[in-house]
Formats: sequence, C-alpha cells, structure tokens
Amino acid sequence: MTTPLAFPTLLETFFTDRLVRQKRASPHTIASYRDTFSLLLRLTQQRLGKAPSALALDDLDAPFISAFLDDLEHTRGTSARSRNVRLAAMHSFFQYAALLAPSHGGLIQRVLAIPSKRYDRTPIAFLTGAEIDVLLAVPDQQTWAGRRDRTLMLVAVQTGLRVSALTGLCWQDVSFGTGAHVSGEGKSRKTRCTPLRKDAITALRAWQHELQSLPQDPVFPSARGRRLSRDGVAYRLAQHMGAARHQCPSLEGKRVSPHVLRHSAAMALLHSGVDSAVIAMWLGHESIDTIQMSLHASLALKQQALDKTTPVNGNPGRYQPDDHLLAFLKGL
Repeated sequence: MTTPLAFPTLLETFFTDRLVRQKRASPHTIASYRDTFSLLLRLTQQRLGKAPSALALDDLDAPFISAFLDDLEHTRGTSARSRNVRLAAMHSFFQYAALLAPSHGGLIQRVLAIPSKRYDRTPIAFLTGAEIDVLLAVPDQQTWAGRRDRTLMLVAVQTGLRVSALTGLCWQDVSFGTGAHVSGEGKSRKTRCTPLRKDAITALRAWQHELQSLPQDPVFPSARGRRLSRDGVAYRLAQHMGAARHQCPSLEGKRVSPHVLRHSAAMALLHSGVDSAVIAMWLGHESIDTIQMSLHASLALKQQALDKTTPVNGNPGRYQPDDHLLAFLKGL
C-alpha cells in the first residue's frame, strides 16, 4: 500500500507539479493561491498551535476550512466574492489531494462540499468620456513618470487590456504599420491582437522615441527599467485619481482600479453601438456570457433605447406633459 504524502509535501507538489507543470497556471493565479494558503497556515498556527511544516491533512477538515473562511469575512473584512476566490483555491488543492491521498477521501469530499456564498452583484464602475479626458490631463507631462502614466492609461482605456497584459507589453508586441495594434498573451494562453486608435499610436510613438528601448524591453518600465507591477499601476492610478477628483465632481465616490479602465473601454464600445459579442472578442473573453455579467446599460443608453420606441398613437420620442392650461381644460 502506498504511503500518502505528508501535508507539506502535498502542498509543495500542488504548486510545483499541479499548477506550474501540469496546468501552466498564470503568475496571477499562483500568487492568489499562495496568498490563500499563507493566510490559512497563519490561522493554523494561532488556532492549533502547530507549525505549518508539522501539519497533517487531518488538521484541515471541513469545519476548520469553514472557520478559516468565516475568519476572513469577520476579521479581515473579506467580501463574499473574495471569500469564494479563497474557497476555489481550497477546492483546487483538495481535488489534487484526492488523487494522492485517497485514504482521506471522506475528509476531502466534505471539504469539496463546502458551497460558494451567493452575493449581490453590483454594477462595475466605469468612466465616461469626459471623466477619461480629465484623468488623462492630470499626469504632469514635464516629468518622465507623468508621460509614461498618461500613455499607459490612454492605452488601457482604448484597448481594454488587462493590467497583466499592460505591464507585460514589450516593444516587439507593438506594431505601428498598417493596421497598428498591440499583441499579447491573454487568459488561457491565447495570443490576441487589439487595434490602436490614432491618439494611442501618437502617444506610443513619442514614448518609444523617448525611451530608445530594445524590442524586448517593457513598454511601461518602472524607474529602474523593470516592468511595472500590478500594485505599481494601481498606486499611480490612485494618485492621478486623487488629483482628477478635484477637477471633476462626478469622480467623487468612484473607486477606480486598473480593471475599471478595462471596463470603461468595454462601455465606450457599447455606447458606440458595438455588439456585445464583438466586445467579448475585443476583450478576449472565451464566452459571451462573461461579458454580459460586466456590461450594463447606463441611463443615457436606456434613454437612447427609449427614444427609438413609438408610443401608441403618438410620435416617436420621450413623453412631454401638456401645457398646464391645456391640462386644466382636459380635466374639466
């Protein structure tokens, strides 16, 4: 009979063999799973008094995993959506453990039976054209960092690239010829090309001329010449948003992340009359159902739809009340 792997070995092989070698998981996924298990192991030290290297799989039963998820919500203020992301990491690990530790099948099945938590879906924020113009005008164009940040944000709101794709862009991925575009690897390791608008082309050309970089160099480097991190992009965006709010009152209360720039690109396409199926392909979604969860009609878009309808026995357009005097006579 094969001796089941110890928990520390099982966890290490889950990352090195399952995620890296077999599934070729993205760095973002690996980082998310790493953070999940780091939080879990810290809790085991507090609750069980055991060092992570001394843990056994039996210590991580369904009640303890549920307590871990509750602790994330109540102690750390984790949202239900983020809780489900942590649970997905747990499920992935225990599915792998089922193959290598079948003697723990009962425990594993009980953990896998822990359900995701339902939550209310709130519309994702997006920036209007006027708000984007204000944001792009904020970075100081007299500084190197300001010129980089404006170019990055312009490309982000025009292409809708994920932040990982933006930070991973190299100059060899940018084509300025006929049909100018940027290409890169998206989710599921699929290479996709996104066309560039004239203003983005102009900004990128000027930025390339300033950098005098090699083809393999990052398009948006840090001050040290390395690729910007996700946190670095979020930090710079937050700084510019703070300044933009003073100039644009409608930005007050809007929490803008790099993903909001991506969503703003999608909403701009939607407001321009582009079909949602085309938007899904533009953003690199495998299924149109994914984009349907993100797109939502603004009040202006709903008004445009209403203006296209014709009331019964009436003229096209929005209802306008009668003059108050005519309304009085009608009421007699």
